[in-house]
Amino acid sequence: MNRIKEFLAVRRMSQTDLAHQLGKSFNTVNLYAANKVQPPIPVLYQIADILKVDVRELLLPNNVTSQS
Repeated sequence: MNRIKEFLAVRRMSQTDLAHQLGKSFNTVNLYAANKVQPPIPVLYQIADILKVDVRELLLPNNVTSQS
């Protein structure tokens, strides 16, 4: 589980903006933000850099259930 959607809101960045900066499609980023697909570790680091957060802040522990 990740907190990409949460940090996008904090940074007032759209999924489209993130997709452009990553060089990925909107659909791919949407899957990441919706926690339907987890990004590969290198991509997760890219996302953390773009969102200006520590990569560990993007991840939720396994024992935390989704509030969505």
